[in-house]
Amino acid sequence: MIEFDEFGPEKVLEVYEPKVKLHGFLVIDNTALGPGKGGIRMTPTVSAEEVFKLARTMTWKSALAEIPFGGAKAGIVAEPKALPQEERKALIQGFARALKPLSPSLYIAGPDVGTSMEEMRWYAEANGRLASCTGKPADMCVKPGVKCGIPHEFGSTGFGVAHAVVEAAGFIGLDIKGATLAVEGFGNVGTFVIRHLTEQGARLVAVSDRKGAIHNPEGLDPKRLIEVKESTGSVVSYTPGQVIPGKELFELKVDILIPAAMPEVINRENVGRVQARMVAEASNIPMSPDIEEVLHKRGVLVIPDFVANAGGVVSSYAEYRGYNPKKMFDIVRRKIIKNVKLVLKSSRERNIKPRDAALEITKERVRRAMEAKGQLIGAGHERG
Repeated sequence: MIEFDEFGPEKVLEVYEPKVKLHGFLVIDNTALGPGKGGIRMTPTVSAEEVFKLARTMTWKSALAEIPFGGAKAGIVAEPKALPQEERKALIQGFARALKPLSPSLYIAGPDVGTSMEEMRWYAEANGRLASCTGKPADMCVKPGVKCGIPHEFGSTGFGVAHAVVEAAGFIGLDIKGATLAVEGFGNVGTFVIRHLTEQGARLVAVSDRKGAIHNPEGLDPKRLIEVKESTGSVVSYTPGQVIPGKELFELKVDILIPAAMPEVINRENVGRVQARMVAEASNIPMSPDIEEVLHKRGVLVIPDFVANAGGVVSSYAEYRGYNPKKMFDIVRRKIIKNVKLVLKSSRERNIKPRDAALEITKERVRRAMEAKGQLIGAGHERG
C-alpha cells in the first residue's frame, strides 16, 4: 500500500498499452528540490508499491547528496531477459511516449534493474529530448564532445559504495587492508564495489549471482571471477571455492557484507545469523528499517542505501550538467565521503542508528525547500 504523507507522493501513474503489452508505473514522490529523478526498473514482479518505496528513497538520496533533483521511480512489468530486443525497445519507447508530458519537466529517467544504457537511448529517442533521461550511452551528445551520456556501466554507484565503506571503516576501527568481504550480486554495482575495495586491500571471500554463491575463505580473484562469469554465465563455476546457496552468503562471518542486488534480502528469517561487523547497502531497500534496528542494537554498523549508493544519482547530476566522467567521479568521491562522515558523526553523537540520523538531515532539507516553494504540508497530492 502506498502511504501519503507531508512529503508525497505528488503523482502516481499507471500506464497500460495492450498493443505492445506494456504495463508500467511512475511515482513522482517529491519535486521540492527539482524534477524527480529515478530509474526505470523492469522485472516481472514490480508493483506500484515497490516503485513508491524506491521513489521515496530517491527523494532522500538526492537531498542528502545536495543535488537539485527530487525523488521518483518507474517500473515496467516484464522479464527483460525473456524478451527479444525489439519487444524490449517497444516497451521502453511506449513508456517514454506515455510519460512525455511529465518528462523531463517533472521526471528524469535512468537505468535500474533490468534496464541499461541502451534502454536509455530508446527512451530519449522516443521522448525527443536528451534531458529526459540520464545513464545514456557516451555517444549520445547535444553535439560532439558536449553534454554526452555517462552510462552507469562506468560504475559510479559501486565506486561510491566503496568510498563509503572505506570511510565508515574508520568509525569501527576496521583496517580495510585484509578486511574480509562478501558481496551479494555480481552485476554492475557488485563488480565495481569488489574492484575498488580489493584494490584498497580488502579480501573478497564470497560473491553470489542468481545461480548461487561461491565461497573461499582464502580469497577470490576478482579478475578471474569476471572471466568465469563471462565464459560460463555464473560465478559458481569459479575454482577453487565451495558453492553455497545464495542466501547463506548473508550468514558468513566477515568484516564487511554488501547486499548489491535484490531488496529485502536481510529479513526476520536470517537477521539473527548475520555475523558481519558492517553492512553497506549497495542495493536499494535490502532490509527494512526495523531489521536495521536489530543489527544496530547488536553493534553492527549499517550504512543506509541512500547514503552508501548515492553515486548513481550523483553521476546522473554530472551528466545532466554536462560534466565529463573524470569530474563525475571526483564529485561522487567528495560527496559520498562528506555524507558518510556527516551521518555517522551525528549517529554516534546522538546514539541513534545511521538511517535515523540521515533521515533527520534529509527531511529538514526537503521541508525547507517545500516551504520556500510555498507548498502546503499535506496538500496538493494528485493520483492519476
